[in-house]
Amino acid sequence: MSDDNVPCVGGILSADIAVPDHDREMEFYSHVLNTGENPLWRKDLMNNLGTPIIGLGARVPEYDQLPLHWMPHIQVADVAASAKRALELNGRELMHGKDDKGTSQWAVLLDPNGSAFGIIPVVPISAITPPEGDTSKPTGCISWIDLTVSDATATRDFYQQVIGWSIQDVEMKDAQESYVDYNMLGADGKPAAGICHARGANLGIPPVWILYIPVGDLAESLNRVRDRGGKVIKENKDSNGSLSSAIIQDPVGVYLALG
Repeated sequence: MSDDNVPCVGGILSADIAVPDHDREMEFYSHVLNTGENPLWRKDLMNNLGTPIIGLGARVPEYDQLPLHWMPHIQVADVAASAKRALELNGRELMHGKDDKGTSQWAVLLDPNGSAFGIIPVVPISAITPPEGDTSKPTGCISWIDLTVSDATATRDFYQQVIGWSIQDVEMKDAQESYVDYNMLGADGKPAAGICHARGANLGIPPVWILYIPVGDLAESLNRVRDRGGKVIKENKDSNGSLSSAIIQDPVGVYLALG
């Protein structure tokens, strides 16, 4: 994935969601993410270096139209132009923030599949808060995002035109049949996101942007998911048979991946 906190078109710095039953959701995430000897996340959901990466807001009336999905904030060269292009390609605009001069600051969009995402201008390096503490150790971050849909090729083309991502084919197999999923590359040339067909290893994954959030102790985090009223939807194992990641559903039905 593109390096954390690097400003570039297609880069993903953060994500947020507005949820009902906010107090319960806050308790769920702070408990589930705060595992291991040196937790990667704090109780306030900042990472262990004090950087805000994921935001959990209350579902006030202003946000009623937003879907219950974690929404990545994706940097684009021109918010207004990207929002206009999304509409031309059969997407929808849910919210559009502008300053006093009418200049677009951010927007929340739906792609043609109904998947929600946010767009923001490329963040100036001066606006990025330097992390506190020892940056040589693992930190809380968004390690990956991906989207699984029935027609990944059309979805790939939508995001290429709206965000400005370039494309890298990823060879896949479903039984004996080969097919291609896609890495979407930021302006730095590094993979920023994945767009996948709903088949093979990705069969049954909901068609929403799924954030992958690393935790200190994955097995313990999954135990806490179950204990706090969430569900473990799918567990993934590496080539050695060890648990590598899992897709979960929180108590109000929101999907997230832990790794």
